[in-house]
Amino acid sequence: PAHNPVMETAGGEHTMRPAAGVFWMLVTGFCFVAVTGLVKHGVPNLPAAQSAFLRFLFGLFFVLPAIGALREARFTAHQWKLFTLRGIVHSGAVILWFFAMTRITVAEVVSMNYLNPVYVTIGAALFLGEKFALRRALAICLAFVGMLIILRPGFREVTDGHLAMIGTAILFAISYLAAKRLSDDLPPLVIVGVLSISVTIGLAPFAFAVWRAPTFEEVFWLVLIAGFATAGHYSMTRAFAVAPVAVTQPVTFLQLVWAALLGWLVFGEPVDPWVVTGGTLILGAVSFLTIREAMLKRRSTTVTDV
Repeated sequence: PAHNPVMETAGGEHTMRPAAGVFWMLVTGFCFVAVTGLVKHGVPNLPAAQSAFLRFLFGLFFVLPAIGALREARFTAHQWKLFTLRGIVHSGAVILWFFAMTRITVAEVVSMNYLNPVYVTIGAALFLGEKFALRRALAICLAFVGMLIILRPGFREVTDGHLAMIGTAILFAISYLAAKRLSDDLPPLVIVGVLSISVTIGLAPFAFAVWRAPTFEEVFWLVLIAGFATAGHYSMTRAFAVAPVAVTQPVTFLQLVWAALLGWLVFGEPVDPWVVTGGTLILGAVSFLTIREAMLKRRSTTVTDV
């Protein structure tokens, strides 16, 4: 049967709060852009698999509050399958992401990661039963055009970093869809806690295969990276729990603005006019979706009150 897009809380009450979902996705975007900058600045010379492993290993300290909830949780067989799938694909995604971060600019990493919300939104419509109205389809298409303008395929060199980001986006999309499904019945702390544990285990053999002793400074940056990344996953899960993916995911396009500013102000990366043009289209699509959803919600409330 099709999955109901209306989220269920632990108590079985149905909730739908688009504004709260947008807020939590804004927090998520800030955290993930911070992670991008910290990786590029702090650990550019560590092997990608080792950096990813240490990020999740240190991240375990930030999910200690979930220990009690994890002990009390009783997972179904289906939930275990989703956790396993998410652990596998997320492990591969973070290795590819850490690799790409050392090869291409901050703005390129974020802009190419826009493939992720496109895949997630489409996947939510196909596999989770969420509505995919014409207005959402047109907005996503506009955002996709903006992304193509940023990438300019056929007019620029496609490096191993770009290919890694394509793989990253696909794998992260699968992971986020699994998180979306799990958030229907489980609290955010439990979902983030299981992710942190499963990905740490999944990354361990790849990290040990290329291991070198990290410096104290690299350890310091990795702890900060772990903190921001864990906070980002928590806020993302909160967003999934209160709003449909089609509402929350387009907000991630705002990360482009923060990434471009970060690259320019901190790393001296020039602001690409193509990125600005593509970003304008993307922001236009996001603005349309946000305003349209708010209007529909207000109209629905008015009809209900009458």
